[in-house]
Amino acid sequence: MKLYTLIFTAILLTTTSFAQETIVEDISLNGQFETISRISTNYKGYKVINKEKFLQLKQNVLDSIKISQNLVIQKNRLLKDEKETVKRTQDSLNKTLLELSATVLKEDSISLFGGIRLSKATYNITLWTLILSLISALIYVILTFLKNNILTKEAKNNLLIVEKELEQHIKNAIDREQKLRRKLQDEVNKQRNS
Repeated sequence: MKLYTLIFTAILLTTTSFAQETIVEDISLNGQFETISRISTNYKGYKVINKEKFLQLKQNVLDSIKISQNLVIQKNRLLKDEKETVKRTQDSLNKTLLELSATVLKEDSISLFGGIRLSKATYNITLWTLILSLISALIYVILTFLKNNILTKEAKNNLLIVEKELEQHIKNAIDREQKLRRKLQDEVNKQRNS
């Protein structure tokens, strides 16, 4: 009995190991065409295909085509969405660039007297020209004042000298006149007495 069980077990294991070998079937469309071509029969040089297998292959091909078409539609939708996103992004970029250029222009210019826009370079040149002109005018006024002050002091000194000379001249003239009057009076007195 042990021998029978052992033989029965060996046969069972052997059959089981051979039975577990399965044929892997290619389920792609190309594999299905190859399988139908392989299992179809020949009749007068033509291949005879089982109608059920043909209809199954046809359905598989139509399903694959439909899936491919759906994928193409999805890809086209995605492409359209991406194009719209790119367009919106481009529009946003253009708007941002315009705002940036306006901001840079505004930043590089200065509003003068409420409405006149001047570039910073023109404003700086105008401002420094005005400042230098005012400084030059101030220096001219100061130098003119100092010169006139010196001339005024000289004139006052000259006036004092002239006034002193005039006083001296007046004194001398008065002295001379007095001397002349005395002489005249003495002559008159001499003439009277004589």
